[in-house]
Amino acid sequence: MKRPSLIMTLVLVSSVAVSLPAAGASESLPSQLDEVGFDQRLGETVPLDLVFTDETGRQAELGSWFGERPVILALVYYDCPMLCPMILNGLTSALRPLKFDPGEEFEVLIVSFDHRETPELAAESKATFLDLYDRPGTESGWHFLTGDEESIAALADTVGFQFSYMSDVDQFAHAAGIVALTPLGQVARYYYGVEYAPKDLRLGLIEAADNKIGNVVDQVLLYCFHYDPTTGTYTAVAMNIVRLGAAITVVLVALFLIIQFKRERRPAAA
Repeated sequence: MKRPSLIMTLVLVSSVAVSLPAAGASESLPSQLDEVGFDQRLGETVPLDLVFTDETGRQAELGSWFGERPVILALVYYDCPMLCPMILNGLTSALRPLKFDPGEEFEVLIVSFDHRETPELAAESKATFLDLYDRPGTESGWHFLTGDEESIAALADTVGFQFSYMSDVDQFAHAAGIVALTPLGQVARYYYGVEYAPKDLRLGLIEAADNKIGNVVDQVLLYCFHYDPTTGTYTAVAMNIVRLGAAITVVLVALFLIIQFKRERRPAAA
């Protein structure tokens, strides 16, 4: 690669990098997202006396799924058209390489934050993701719950999860992430986004099993909003993923060009 072409490429990459924040700034987030977030409440203990219903229709206190093993908690809603399936797909993909088994070394707790959803819907979702997980004998370690509005609000508030209902499209605006909790129900670690590194998840489960509380992590929030068929546009979640992917691409290209430039200069110096 000649130096003039390298310089022109660096200029192009730099201009793309500068344009990414500008594009994001020009589009204000919808007002529904003002009340949406996922705060880190490390060390807080979830109310174990809250009552939820599992996918079989059995009602029990939240504490019945705690006590012996660490718990991975995901707050989703089963009828979510976009982000929630991505969260559960990411969780399933991250758990698949681990030698740990749900029901043996940890528990998976999926809780719908839509109080209108039913155990039947929870059972359908469980069947889908157990099929994707494809590890027979671990069914007892996966729990897909529904609950009333008060119990959901109390659980969500404890782990810092804020969501907003949009009546015009009958959907929820919410952020993406999962939480690791200790066997005693203490918030131990947060994982943001829709993809989770298996080694990080493994480490979080080991620490949570020992009742260790992790550190505050950087937040890169992805939001679920809705698709508007009248304008053919996607909202925050898709745009954030696109921008994040574009930013990563820019960084990788820039690093590649810097390495090439250094290689070119070595023979000249010799």
